[in-house]
Amino acid sequence: MSPNRTKLVVATAWFLFWAMMVSVAVQDYARDDGNAGNAYWQPVLWESSSIFAATVLLLIQHHFTHPYDHLLARPARWLALQALWLPMYWIGFVPIAFGIRHGAYWLAGQVYEHEPWGETFFYESIKLTVFISMFNLIRFGVLSYQQLLEEKLRVEKTNALLRQAQLQRLAQQMQPHFLFNALNTISSLMHTDVEKADATLIRLADVLRATLDVSDLHVAPVSTELRLAQGYADVMQERYAERVDIAWQIDDDILACLLPVMSIQPLLENIFKHTVERRRQPTRIQVSARRNGDCLQVRLDDDNGVLALSPTPGIGLKNLRERLAVLYGERASLALVQLEPAGVRAEMRVPCGS
Repeated sequence: MSPNRTKLVVATAWFLFWAMMVSVAVQDYARDDGNAGNAYWQPVLWESSSIFAATVLLLIQHHFTHPYDHLLARPARWLALQALWLPMYWIGFVPIAFGIRHGAYWLAGQVYEHEPWGETFFYESIKLTVFISMFNLIRFGVLSYQQLLEEKLRVEKTNALLRQAQLQRLAQQMQPHFLFNALNTISSLMHTDVEKADATLIRLADVLRATLDVSDLHVAPVSTELRLAQGYADVMQERYAERVDIAWQIDDDILACLLPVMSIQPLLENIFKHTVERRRQPTRIQVSARRNGDCLQVRLDDDNGVLALSPTPGIGLKNLRERLAVLYGERASLALVQLEPAGVRAEMRVPCGS
C-alpha cells in the first residue's frame, strides 16, 4: 500500500466516522427533542465542531510525531510517544470545539448552554483520552501493515538485485579475461618462481571460494569483504608487480560492521581497469575503512587516476549504488571524486551502529 493510498484510506475512514457520528446525533436529537422546531443543525454543529477540533489536533500531533515512525518496530515506545500528546487534547479541544459552537449559536441569535467549564473540560478530557487512545491503536495497525508491505517489496527488490549481482560476479567481476590474466600470470611464474606461482594459484582459489561463501547473503562483515578484496588484490599485484602498490588501513573496531556483499572488490577492480591497466607509471592504492559517527566510511584512493577516463559508471558501480539504495536508502552513499594533482577517490558510506 503506497503512502498516498494509505492517506486516502485514513481520510475516507475519518469522513465515514464523522458521518456516522452526525447521523447518530441527529437521530438522538429527533428522539429526545422532537418538538424543538426541527433544529437539526444543532447536532450537526456539535459533532462537526468536535471532529474539526480533533482533526486539527491530530494533524498537529502527526506533524511532530511522523519523523519517529521508525519506532513502530517498538510498539511500546511508539505508543508512549503518542500518549505524551494527550495533554494537548485536554487543553486545546474544548476551546476550539466549544468556541465554534458558541460562535454559531451567536450568529443564529441563540445561546449555547453547557455544563460549567470545569466539568466540561473534565468530561471531554476523559472522552478524548479513550478516543485518541483507540485512534492511535488503529493508526499503529495501519502504519505497521504499510511498513510490512514496504519491507516485503524492499526484500523482493533486494533479492532481485542480489541475483543480478551474482550473475554480474560471474559475467563481469569474475569474467573470463580476469581468470585468463590470472592463469597467464601463474603460468609465467611457473618458469621463474614455482613457489610464488603456487601461492598465487591458492589466492585465486581463495577469491573464488570467498565468492561462493557469500553468494546467498545480502550483507557480510567487513572482515569477510576484506578476505575477498585482499585475495583479489594479491592476484592482480602479481600481474602488475612493478606497477601497483596497495596499502590497507583498516580499523579493528569495524571488522564486525556489515557491508553489502561484494562492495569493496568492485571498487578495487574499477581502479585496476581504469588506472593500472591504462597507465605505465606506478600507481599507489590506499584502502581505508573506519567508523565516522554512526556510519562506516570506506575509501579507495589512487594517485594516478583521472575521473574523466570513466565518465559513466560501469556495471559494477551501478549495481553497487542500487544495492546501497535498497538496503539503506538515503543513509548510504557512493561517490567518485577527482583528487589533486592526480588520482581518484571512491568513497562508500553505510550505517554501522555501535
